[in-house]
Amino acid sequence: MRLIYIVIVFLFGIFHAHGQNIPRVGTPYVQQYNKSTYHAGNQNWGIAVSTEGFIYVANTDGLLSYDGQEWKLHQTKNQKSLRSVHVDRDNRIFVGGAGEFGFWKRGRFGKMEYSNLSALVKDQNALKNDEIWRITRVGDQIFFHAFSKCYIYQHNEIKTLTANGEPFLFNFNVEGRMFFEQLPSGLFELVQGKLAKVKDADLLRGKNILGMLPFKEEQILIATAKHGLFLMDKLGNIKPWETQVQQQLSRYQINNALSLFGDQYAFGTIQNGVYIINGEGELVQQINKNNGLQNNTVLSMALDKQANLWVGLDNGVDRIDINSPLYYYADLTGKIGTVYTAIIFNKKVYLGSNQGLFVSDWNGIDHFKALDFTIIPNSQGQVWQLVNMNGQLVCGHNNGTFLVNGHSLEQISWTTGAWSFLHFQQAGYWLQGNYTGIGLMEEQPKARFLKQFEQIKVPIRSMLQRNAQEFWLTNSQNVYIMRLGDDLQQVQQIDPVQTGLPQNTNIHGVFNLANNIVFATDSGFYQYDNIVNSFKPYQELNKQLKSFQNANKIIPLSNKEYWFIKKSHIAKVELLNEGKVKIDSSSWNSLRGKMMNHYEYIFNVDEKISLIGMDNGFALYFNQHGQNSSIPKPYISQVWNTTKDPIAIYEELQLPYRENNIRIAYASPWFASSNIRYQYWLEGYTDSWSNWEEVAFKDFTNLPYGDYTFHVRALGPNGQQSEISSLPMLIHPPWYLHWIAILGYLLILGALFYLGKRLYDKRLEEQQIVLRKKMLADQEARLAKEAEMNERKLMALKNDQLEQELAIKNRELANAAMNIVYKNEMLNNLHHELTNLNDAQGNKLSHEQLRRVNKLIDEAHSDDRDWDLFEKSFNEAHENFFKKLKLDYPSLVPNDLKLCAYLRLNMSSKEIASLLNISTRGVEIRRYRLRKKLNLPTEKNLTEFLLEL
Repeated sequence: MRLIYIVIVFLFGIFHAHGQNIPRVGTPYVQQYNKSTYHAGNQNWGIAVSTEGFIYVANTDGLLSYDGQEWKLHQTKNQKSLRSVHVDRDNRIFVGGAGEFGFWKRGRFGKMEYSNLSALVKDQNALKNDEIWRITRVGDQIFFHAFSKCYIYQHNEIKTLTANGEPFLFNFNVEGRMFFEQLPSGLFELVQGKLAKVKDADLLRGKNILGMLPFKEEQILIATAKHGLFLMDKLGNIKPWETQVQQQLSRYQINNALSLFGDQYAFGTIQNGVYIINGEGELVQQINKNNGLQNNTVLSMALDKQANLWVGLDNGVDRIDINSPLYYYADLTGKIGTVYTAIIFNKKVYLGSNQGLFVSDWNGIDHFKALDFTIIPNSQGQVWQLVNMNGQLVCGHNNGTFLVNGHSLEQISWTTGAWSFLHFQQAGYWLQGNYTGIGLMEEQPKARFLKQFEQIKVPIRSMLQRNAQEFWLTNSQNVYIMRLGDDLQQVQQIDPVQTGLPQNTNIHGVFNLANNIVFATDSGFYQYDNIVNSFKPYQELNKQLKSFQNANKIIPLSNKEYWFIKKSHIAKVELLNEGKVKIDSSSWNSLRGKMMNHYEYIFNVDEKISLIGMDNGFALYFNQHGQNSSIPKPYISQVWNTTKDPIAIYEELQLPYRENNIRIAYASPWFASSNIRYQYWLEGYTDSWSNWEEVAFKDFTNLPYGDYTFHVRALGPNGQQSEISSLPMLIHPPWYLHWIAILGYLLILGALFYLGKRLYDKRLEEQQIVLRKKMLADQEARLAKEAEMNERKLMALKNDQLEQELAIKNRELANAAMNIVYKNEMLNNLHHELTNLNDAQGNKLSHEQLRRVNKLIDEAHSDDRDWDLFEKSFNEAHENFFKKLKLDYPSLVPNDLKLCAYLRLNMSSKEIASLLNISTRGVEIRRYRLRKKLNLPTEKNLTEFLLEL
């Protein structure tokens, strides 16, 4: 039911929009797409629109597609030029070109897949010489039309249709009826698979039919190349159809035709662009290179879902916004200049610009007649204002004030710079704001300038009546209250009023907004509080107007509708109940920047038509025209993985965690001079919708793992919102959070728990064993301790015994040493006595005798038996002292060992000298040499060292 409702609403909107008539005044906006925009060839032979609203163009380089945001080129495998394109209800994009035809199918995320149907043709050699110039569909049959034959595709088979040896020109589908023009025989209709000649076919022989369209009263409108238009009834009777443009269509050569909305028809020509006529044959619009097209040769046409006209040209593609509420009169020559004011008066339209006052005839919007503006003589210069002063047209000019009489001027005041005019509530008088102050004018019996008030000498730009005798006056810096006398001819008082206004703020003017006096400033709108005699911000209005609280101008449209203008940006504000406002600031975005800032002007012709002054002409706004086209739901045009180089994605959007950077592009096939805006929301990542913006893609980087849903919707310039498109996506968790990894973690945890329990049990068992061992060890330790104590006692006894034995041995060694000392001393004494001994005669002993005795003494000295015995005893007492010394110090000689032994026994140098049979000095020398061999530092005592060994 929801789907049925949407379809009904959509069809009603299309029907309502298409029921409008195309305005005949001004020119629709033309959007140009040149080859540098769509990046393909010059010529565009065919245009088709899909059910979603996408534009497809048969270009010399391939198939162009346009989604409202981006042009893309799709080429067949052989990269053939295309001559025709057709989209069926299943959104298959059939294409035909040189020796080939087939269809494209749009897949997920804009992926296009091509199927080549020409391979089904049996006679491939004949096909190579054919070009498919037109594709039409009737029922489930697709007709691929070439000049030699027509290929009919049905049930995955190709059949051919020929004209008994005659070539075809084109075929046409008119509400399910198929027509073919044979050369030279004329027009035929395909009936039950056979070509039947139309009754009055001979009337069209040689005229080259380029278009056939359904017409009212079951007639068919036939467009020929150089012979204009014809009508054919259901019986085949044909007659010429005389129209306003019959001669022009014949002259400029019709190339194609298209039915528009509202019983209107478009004809593309070879030499002069597009002609649009209505069912009465009246010219509605004529669009060519002079008013917007890139060139005048129209190769193809199509109507998009907004009922705007697309034309494929010999060089480019253009979109003509025939269903737009805005039409334009562009001053391409610069003759008129910037329009500051305008008025429609006595079936003429007057434009006041910076170059003068211009006039053209005005026949309303229902009659096509090109406006032809001419300058009124002597009006050159800046025109500020045009007002209807009780049936008289008055012009405020830089040079003064003028009364306009048709195409002439009559100067009624020389006071320069007539900026603005204000009609009193009392009939008959007008105030004029000018460069030097305020002037007074009278409208009866003839508009005339009465006086310039002397009490004020500053420029006045804006005025508003406060009460019967008081008026608000403003310029860019000041606000004044002016009070007139009872006769309204004299100024009683002028007072400046600034209290409450911000310092140095720019004052734009004073306006009547629903019977409330408001002051427009750079700081927002203000009101004057008569109780406290001070200005205060109009907060209730400023908050709702948002950025338009800084509007510099308010122009009434109706009782509750007003134009708000902020530096050439227009908004229509509707005052609702309870102080609420409804604001539309998008529908006029195409005019933004095309008006003179602070001098913007809108003239309301009536409640449905407004004239808007621009830098180079004016725009006409047709209220309600073309406003009901619904905004198509955006579609996801492309998705890229942007983790490294962008990679297009065409499958389900499921990404690994390491590739969690994506770009999503989207588009809504809605085409207008004002850009469409988008709003997105990534459910699961953000909590609310984004701001509206014109950017048609969004990048998401470093997305956490999880499920998301991307939502996007579109907003048209008229404030309409589209339905929401949604795209689910999944970012897989990192490998260490994957279910397999989690299962592995669980298995590992289980294994660790099992191993831990095993280890715990084993450790408990080991601890019990250890405890038992400890108990046994403690018991053994106690026993051992007792044994140790006993052993220690025994050892102590043994040590005492050993110490005693050692002491005994040391004493014995000492005694032995002393004996040796004693022996050596005795031998030395004996030797000494012998030298003094005399014989019986008192003579000294002979040398020989002494030698023999000394020899015996020396032998006694050199006898080592005492030393060997001493050494053996010393080793027993001192644990192989000599072996240890020899091992550690192999350079020691026997005399060194003897010295070490004597020193360990703590013997004196004298005793050692006696033992060694050397002098005391010799002992000191040996001690010194021994220290060197032992590498003892100076501070180390030699005896202590030997005792420590």
